[in-house]
Amino acid sequence: MTTPQAPTPDELAALRRRYRRERERRVRPDGPRQFLGAEAEFGFYAADPYVGEPAGREPLRDTVDVAVVGAGFGGILAGARLRRQGVRRVRVIDKGGDFGGTWYWNRYPGIHCDVESHVYLPMLDETGYVPEWKYSPGEEIRQHAVRIAQKFDLGADALFSTTVTALTWEEDSRTWIVATDRGDAFRATYVITATGTMTEPKLPGIPGIQDFEGHTFHTSRWDYAYTGGGPDGGLTGLADRRVGVVGTGATGVQVIPMLAEDAGHVFVFQRTPSTVDVRANRRTTAGDVGADREGWARARRENFLRIVSGEDHDEDLVADGWTSSAGLLEKLLPSFRRPGDREAFEAAYEAADAAKMNEVRARVEQEVADPATAEVLKPWYRYACKRPTFSDTYYPAFNRSNVTLVDTADTHGIERVTEHGVVVGGTAYALDCLIFATGFSVGVSGVHSGRLPVRGRGGTLLLEAWARHGVRTLHGFTSNGFPNLIQMGSLQNASSVNFTHILDEQAVHAAALVAAAEAGGVLVEPSREAEDAWIAVLAEGAPDHERFHAECTPGYYNREGRGRPGGPTAYPHG
Repeated sequence: MTTPQAPTPDELAALRRRYRRERERRVRPDGPRQFLGAEAEFGFYAADPYVGEPAGREPLRDTVDVAVVGAGFGGILAGARLRRQGVRRVRVIDKGGDFGGTWYWNRYPGIHCDVESHVYLPMLDETGYVPEWKYSPGEEIRQHAVRIAQKFDLGADALFSTTVTALTWEEDSRTWIVATDRGDAFRATYVITATGTMTEPKLPGIPGIQDFEGHTFHTSRWDYAYTGGGPDGGLTGLADRRVGVVGTGATGVQVIPMLAEDAGHVFVFQRTPSTVDVRANRRTTAGDVGADREGWARARRENFLRIVSGEDHDEDLVADGWTSSAGLLEKLLPSFRRPGDREAFEAAYEAADAAKMNEVRARVEQEVADPATAEVLKPWYRYACKRPTFSDTYYPAFNRSNVTLVDTADTHGIERVTEHGVVVGGTAYALDCLIFATGFSVGVSGVHSGRLPVRGRGGTLLLEAWARHGVRTLHGFTSNGFPNLIQMGSLQNASSVNFTHILDEQAVHAAALVAAAEAGGVLVEPSREAEDAWIAVLAEGAPDHERFHAECTPGYYNREGRGRPGGPTAYPHG
C-alpha cells in the first residue's frame, strides 16, 4: 500500500496522541447501555406514521410452504429466489405496512443510498430497471423493492402491520408454528428470518428525555404532518421553529442540510463528527453504466465487491469514494489482503490512513468559513473507525446564519433534556422540535434481541442454546436442533459495504436449501460436527483487529469503545 504524501514518523506519532486524546473525550463508562430502545414509554418513536389503523382480519390458521419474517430486501429476495425454485406458498410477514424494510421506514428529507444504485439495487438484470441516479434517493429504492415483490407476486399471501411474536417447532408435524400479534398461529414447513441489521431504532438515554414538551420524533419515523414537505424538502412547517438534531452519522449528514434550508434555526448536537467525503451525485443513463449488455448489473456489482474486498481487478466500474479508499477498509471488512510482512503492511496502512484523513480534514477547512466551527467538524480518528459518509451539502450548511453547531464531546453528549429544550455544558438551548438521528441497534434483530423467541426441537430456545454453547451455525444460516430454520444476515456469514449483494447471494442459497430438502424429503439441519467445522473455518487465520478498534473513537463498530465482540462473528477470508 502506498501513499503520495506519506507522513513523517513524528507526524504519525502526533496523530496517534491526538486520536487517543479525542477518543478519551468521548468514551462513556456505560458503553452501549447509554442508548434506549424505542419501546414501552418510548414506543411512540417506533410507531408507523405511513399507515392508519390496520384493517381488521380473522387470525390465520392455515399452512404455507415458507414463512419469511421481514419484508426488506432480504425477505423480498428470499421470496423471489424461492419463486424461481418453484415454491408456491410463500408468506412474507412484516410489522411495516408494505415492502421495503429500512427503505419503508426511513423516508427523511434528503435520504439517499451511500452505495452506487447500480450495484446496490438488486435484481436489476431480472427486472430490466436502470436507476435514474448514481446514488438513488430513498423513494426510488423503496419503489424498486415493491417492483421486485410485484414481479414475483409476493403480496398474495403477505401479512403487513403484523409482528411475529414466536416461532415454535412442532416435531410431530415437522412444521413451524408462526404466532403473531394479530392472533395468527399458522404453520410453515420452512422459516426464513430476514429481520435486518438496522431495524430497531435507538434513542440516547439522556436524563429527562421524557420531559420534553415540544415535538419530537426519530428520523426513521419522519413526521411530515408536522414538518410539511417531503423527502425532497419544502419543510414549510419548520419555517419559524427552533429545531434540534441529535446525531451526525450517515442520517444526520443527509438530513441536516435539508433542515437548514427550511427551519427557522437548526441546532446540531454533535458528539463525534463523521468523515464526509465528496458525493458527486448525478443523473445517469443506461449508456453510462453499460445497461445495454446482458448481465451488466451483476458484472458491475461483482466488480465493486472485488475492489472493496481487496481482490485483483482490471478496472473500476463504479469509481467512487468507496472504491478509491478500498484499501483502508481492511480493518472493517472480510478481506483478501493477507500480506506476508504484516509489520511493513501496518506501517504503510497507517500512513495511507493518515493521508486520507488529512485530506478529509482539509476539506472541512476549505468548505466551512468559521475556523472554530471547522475545527469542531474535523474527524480525529482512523478511517475505518466509523462508516464513512458522503455529501456535497453538509459542510456548506454550517455557513448559514440559521445553523449552530453544538459540540457535546466534553460532556459526553447532551447533559439533560428539559421541558423546553436541552442543556449542554450548562447552556440551555430552547427548542420547538427535537429530532433524533441516532440510528439503530446495529445487528440486533428480533431473533437476536430475544423479542422474537425461537423454540426448536424439545422446546429449546435458540438464544439459551447459544448462551450455553456459544453461537453455533453452519455458514451462518442453520443451526443444529432448529430444523428448517434459515437465518439471513451477517452473523457467521459474509459481509460487505454493499449488503444487498450479500443478501441476494444468501437468498439464492436459502432457496436452494429449500429446493434440495423438498427433492430429498429431508430436513434442513446441520450436524454438530458440521457446526464445529464451520466455526473452525471462521477462526482459522481470522485477523485480529481488536487493537485497532480499541484505539477508535466510540461507535457501533467497537461497541461504543468497549471493543468488538469476542469469538468468530463473520467469515473473515474475503
